[in-house]
Amino acid sequence: MPTYDYRCRKCGHQFEVFHGIHDRSVQKCPRCGGRARKVPAGGGGLIFRGSGFYITDYRSKDYKEKAKQEKSGDARPSTGDSHSSGGSKKGPEKS
Repeated sequence: MPTYDYRCRKCGHQFEVFHGIHDRSVQKCPRCGGRARKVPAGGGGLIFRGSGFYITDYRSKDYKEKAKQEKSGDARPSTGDSHSSGGSKKGPEKS
């Protein structure tokens, strides 16, 4: 149910009321019984759109390029890979 803000015309008291969209507006102030009037609300807050706020707005260009390469399958193994040749292990010697 939405929240509506009201202000009394007589005493200036401001209050909130929860009621349905199609329900009648509150007519009386709960404090003094004077006529109350609906006050425009402040809004609904922030709305984030897209695939992600941090990912789309604050990632470095280098990170974005690497992620794009990984998605397309162009990722290359790093130079410190344990499967690379030239490691410290020696194979059996041939005579």
